[in-house]
Amino acid sequence: MKSSLATSMVLLSMTVAGLGLSACGSSSTPTTTTTTQPAVPVAPLSGLPDPGGAALHRPAMTVKIENDPNSLPQWGVDKADVVYEEIVNGGITRLAAIFNQNAPQRLEPVRSVRPTDTQIVWPLKGLFVYSGGAKYAVDSISTAPVQLIDESSAGAAMYRDPNKYAPYNLIGVAPKLFALATTHTPPPALFHYRHHAAAKGPLVARVVVPFPSIYPVTWTYVPSTDSWNRGMNNFSPAVPVDRTGTGAIESPKNVVVMWVKYLGSYLGAMNSYAYLQGSGPVAIFTNGHEEIGTWSRGASKGDVVQYHDAKGHTLLLTPGQSWVEVLNSDAPALQITRPTKKG
Repeated sequence: MKSSLATSMVLLSMTVAGLGLSACGSSSTPTTTTTTQPAVPVAPLSGLPDPGGAALHRPAMTVKIENDPNSLPQWGVDKADVVYEEIVNGGITRLAAIFNQNAPQRLEPVRSVRPTDTQIVWPLKGLFVYSGGAKYAVDSISTAPVQLIDESSAGAAMYRDPNKYAPYNLIGVAPKLFALATTHTPPPALFHYRHHAAAKGPLVARVVVPFPSIYPVTWTYVPSTDSWNRGMNNFSPAVPVDRTGTGAIESPKNVVVMWVKYLGSYLGAMNSYAYLQGSGPVAIFTNGHEEIGTWSRGASKGDVVQYHDAKGHTLLLTPGQSWVEVLNSDAPALQITRPTKKG
């Protein structure tokens, strides 16, 4: 019995020693460890990386911003994900700036609601920030699935600048406005983005969008930034380059021109608004090119507008800020300047 036990102990020792030699020998195969890095979150409205993930944990916030000459310089507009420019009463234009990824400390000047805003915000939901408004316009926005925040309900999230005169002195504080949100559901994406392939349409150096009166907008392509500098050359004095209150040039990556019907008594009437259901022509200026096609939206107000070329392919935008010019369908043609050929 003792001899058998001894023999077993010797065999066990030899086995352990053999395993040790095998592990130390040159014929062993090294172990490779692969670490998968978590994907960087992407902001739904801009298509840009959002490492902190803020855009996925708060709603869209649409802020009405004045756009007449007395409103300049505007504050915070360059930090919006998307900006809609719409025709309102009197034939002037006003902005609906949509924030999600960024939360500027100063948004100015905050102005009143118009009926077109109801059409814009329905699929976005989230917050709608405005100074106030006439009953017909407030009644309209009250039908949309948004949380309304006006000057009377904003508390410390809005204040008046004593050094400016009304109605151009109402300031919104985006972080405080976001803090008032009762929901944190992020908005749906409004566009599809091009991440590698270049745009394929004709090259464009400059385009003028013919809004009424003094409100045509000139967009000039800047290759070094792959963006479009905004100018209002019919203002007096002219504004060849639109700069915000911080000095930043308003220069989005994309300009989307939608031709739409404005319903109401006439364009610029108090009851006039852009009808954003159905379909119509679209021109998208991106990556220095013009892509033409059709915009379409389903029967539901909650449907997101889709953009397709003549073959039915989705039109792709450059990740970054986008401006949507909501132009009347009977407007004059765009004034497009093509780049001159070198040599």
